[in-house]
Amino acid sequence: MWCWLVAALVAIFQHGPMPMYSTRTLSVAWEMWLRHSVFVPYLNGLPYSDKPPLLLWLIHLGWAVGGVGDVWPRLLEVLLGAVQLVLVHRLAQRLFPQRPEVARFAPWILAAYSFGFLFGLQVMYEVLLADCVLAALLCLVPTAQRESPRLGWFALAVGLGLLTKGPVMLLHVAFPWLLGPWWNRWAKQERRRWYVGGAVALVVGVLMLLAWVLLATTTGGETYRQKLVVHQTAGRVVDAFAHAEPFWWYLPLLPVLLLPFSLWPRVWAALFSLRRPLESGLCFLAGWLVPVFMGFSAVSGKQPYYMLPEFGGYALLMAAALSLMQERRAGASRWLGPWPLALACAAAGVVLLSMNRLLQAGHVRDHVYASLVPYSVPFGVVFLLLAVPLVLLRRGEVQRVAIVSLIALVTAHGLFTLTLWPAYDFTPVAHMLAKAEAGGQPIANIESNDGQYTFLGRLTEPVTQLHSAADVRRWAAEHPDGLVITYPRRLSEADRAHAVYIQPFRGIWLAVWPVHAFVDAQASGQLDD
Repeated sequence: MWCWLVAALVAIFQHGPMPMYSTRTLSVAWEMWLRHSVFVPYLNGLPYSDKPPLLLWLIHLGWAVGGVGDVWPRLLEVLLGAVQLVLVHRLAQRLFPQRPEVARFAPWILAAYSFGFLFGLQVMYEVLLADCVLAALLCLVPTAQRESPRLGWFALAVGLGLLTKGPVMLLHVAFPWLLGPWWNRWAKQERRRWYVGGAVALVVGVLMLLAWVLLATTTGGETYRQKLVVHQTAGRVVDAFAHAEPFWWYLPLLPVLLLPFSLWPRVWAALFSLRRPLESGLCFLAGWLVPVFMGFSAVSGKQPYYMLPEFGGYALLMAAALSLMQERRAGASRWLGPWPLALACAAAGVVLLSMNRLLQAGHVRDHVYASLVPYSVPFGVVFLLLAVPLVLLRRGEVQRVAIVSLIALVTAHGLFTLTLWPAYDFTPVAHMLAKAEAGGQPIANIESNDGQYTFLGRLTEPVTQLHSAADVRRWAAEHPDGLVITYPRRLSEADRAHAVYIQPFRGIWLAVWPVHAFVDAQASGQLDD
């Protein structure tokens, strides 16, 4: 865990909050703080119904002690990630009491999942949700001293999960409970007590969420009630009007999410060597991971991070499979070692070392890649060196893969900070907008506004959202001294001549105009699409 803590603390403070994930969460917390709103989250001046407030309350707790800033929310995410590693270790001890290797391997594997590590640097809800899921499942698993579930703590963990991200918490924990008699001897013998007690615990957890809903809707009014109750429960789950993807979408994505261990042949050999009948710990993992995977596949709205609470389960599955292979003294072949990961590190190093030559030869023309050149040699050497311990050493493979992965992730994250981060950093423009707001200038944003400037600039007034040229003209007539934020795909001569602020942003551009100049340029056809 100490290796992960060092890596996480180094990486999470390499640059500022990332738009749109971290900046949106921080802006919601800031607007709640600004309005002294305890129960109703706000974003851009309107009640925000997308998420319940538990993470926001935890952010406010730190702000109440140390003042408003982004240091505490980032430390909070690191602490929540550390809790996740501890919970996985404890779950492994209970599920596989006769296999101490599982409890030793699983936290290393979970810590080094590339996507989980990088997404855990965001101020988002999923790591807290993962803690709640793991805590709830831990309450269902028997210990050496007690076979019956700890249903009171289970209810509390479920309630906290519901207050973190809403009803989706039930999808993460319902199946291990419903399939309890398959993997839990006590549940098989005491079916009535298992199901009645579990149902009561789930109801208590739901009542915790409903208590907040009642308080929030009473404060937020009828509009917020409709958005929260209808849109964010039945609407989001059934219709999944955002992020729609086909049923099979997660299947090819899963190996990517489980890098670097999906590049280790020994893991695949261990997983394919599992045989029935499965021991109770593996039955628990199957009853958890398979139904949840199918459930998220069935819902049309999909995002890679939706299944992050199951990463602990995948780490446990890999650790258990490796432990069983080790017990059978199988898989000694060097071809099952982490050589594909070594090749990937070496390939990254060669590409970086060749970057300057590729640019000079004209094979790479994008200015984004050109920004890598000043740093390509030292970072390329680092990646080449990371391949060495993966192929020359044989003992402690799990730890070696994990440590190399963490070093590679922190290195790649540092390279991103030194080269690409200015195209994501909204701090300068947010400070400029804060000065404009302090001077009485109204601000509008063309296209969507996810609060990317609100927290960074500590804005106290909403940024008006405009959708069409007619909206811009009307707003300009009402606010002739206002500023308008635009996102052109290409900079026009008019952008360069009249915009008061310009910066690259994710492959396009961000430009801030005096609104009257923008309307004039738009009317005369001077703007590119």
